[in-house]
Amino acid sequence: MSKTLLVIGYVWPEPTTTAAGCRMHQLLEGFQNFGYNITFASTASKTEYSLDLGKMGIKEVAIQLNHSSFDDFVKELSPDIVLFDRYMVEEQFGWRVAEFAPRAIRILNTEDLHALRKSREEAHKKGKSFKIGDWKNHPMTLREVASIYRCDISLMISTYEMEILQEELQIPSNLLLHLPFMVDVTNITEVKNPPFEGRNGFVSVGNGKHAPNVDSIKVLKQEIWPRIRKQLPDAEIYIYGAYLPQQVSEMHHPKSGFYIKGWTDNVDAALQKTKVLLAPIQFGAGIKGKLLDAMRTGTPSVTTSVGAEGMHGELPWNGTITDDWDEFAQAAVELHQDRDLWVNAQEKGMGLLQTFYDKNALQNKLKDHVNQLIHTLQTHRKENFIGKLLQHQSMASTKYMAKWIEEKNRE
Repeated sequence: MSKTLLVIGYVWPEPTTTAAGCRMHQLLEGFQNFGYNITFASTASKTEYSLDLGKMGIKEVAIQLNHSSFDDFVKELSPDIVLFDRYMVEEQFGWRVAEFAPRAIRILNTEDLHALRKSREEAHKKGKSFKIGDWKNHPMTLREVASIYRCDISLMISTYEMEILQEELQIPSNLLLHLPFMVDVTNITEVKNPPFEGRNGFVSVGNGKHAPNVDSIKVLKQEIWPRIRKQLPDAEIYIYGAYLPQQVSEMHHPKSGFYIKGWTDNVDAALQKTKVLLAPIQFGAGIKGKLLDAMRTGTPSVTTSVGAEGMHGELPWNGTITDDWDEFAQAAVELHQDRDLWVNAQEKGMGLLQTFYDKNALQNKLKDHVNQLIHTLQTHRKENFIGKLLQHQSMASTKYMAKWIEEKNRE
């Protein structure tokens, strides 16, 4: 018997521009491997970078916000699973799914904890040290956690975020599933990455719509690159990313070896040309796709504690983790110049991929969890008292706000 998955996307996935797009692509491939017929729906407009889902055999549907047409659509589709891409989408459509497709398993794909990223950014802008209380007391945390409780399972990409949700907010472990990026490690071991001698220079990667990336490039330009060039006067760094704002484009300065390259459709090739990836990330959440891309291409990296957060467990990093810019620049220079150090870091990256990011193992983990939910859904929901409370009509402010907007639009 055929199984149906409905994915409601915050945006149409862009695997070549964002880690979130890669993540969604991986989830779609996983559910296809599980035998699901997939419909992807979104209220967003497509861009030139949007993935051609039709080529994957996935049906594309444009939907409207605050409109009863979605009710008819989801009722007729009668999906076995509905996956909400980010908590904002669950707020908008979760109550409609619960009402018109009540038997569907509701999965929240968090990408990262948005409130954690936002509260860190606000602390950084104020020049304050981030404290966990900043996140716990942030208004966005209330919305995000409510969404987690309303769903049957939430996919968490970071071990750190799993930890704080359970230890700081006591969210039951059966509502969370740690599922990081999924990497085909078998394919990696067969690929011959260019050796130390065949590479040169530094690289940084990041989508310009993502505030932590823009801040990271500023730090590179103002703090780290001058320190590196002092030791390596002929060194070059290449900055890649879609949607880079004008303030970043204006940093292009070939005379000092600082090149703003913009978007590339082949980030692997860009990484394989260089020796070291630099990611001085000062705030953010989740785990960083660029750092995994570096591991996949055999490129050691230097990053911060926030950059490597939730990515390596107790295993050593494939390079250096430091929040001191002098140490950051020195580590970058040493990795660039010392072949033995570089090769050792590269090997650590491969070890991390095989230990934590094995695609086959993670797909099986997701498949087993979904199958278990299918057979225990009624009991699972009975045990989620707060989830039931939040579905009660007295708590359904988003539902009635949507209905009010719908009527207002109709008038």
